Amino acid sequence: MKRTRQKHSAGFKAKVALAAIKGDRTVAELAVHFGVHPNQIHNWKKQLLDGAVSVFEGGVPAEGATNEAQSLPSRKRGSIFCTGKSAS
Repeated sequence: MKRTRQKHSAGFKAKVALAAIKGDRTVAELAVHFGVHPNQIHNWKKQLLDGAVSVFEGGVPAEGATNEAQSLPSRKRGSIFCTGKSAS
């Protein structure tokens, strides 16, 4: 019977690759634990290590990285941020 191809999320791949880099378990153990082929783990680990350099280079921030200003609540008229009143 033909098996359909699984599509793993980027988060899952990162979790598996980080577990492989950590080195507390063998690739074979990780493959059984996560249900993927050992070659897949080696590929994801290599991609993570190759891409790690771009995190520390200047320029465009990595996908998923948030800007502090974007994560702050917007300042609406009459909110506690603008009026200076305490929340108590």
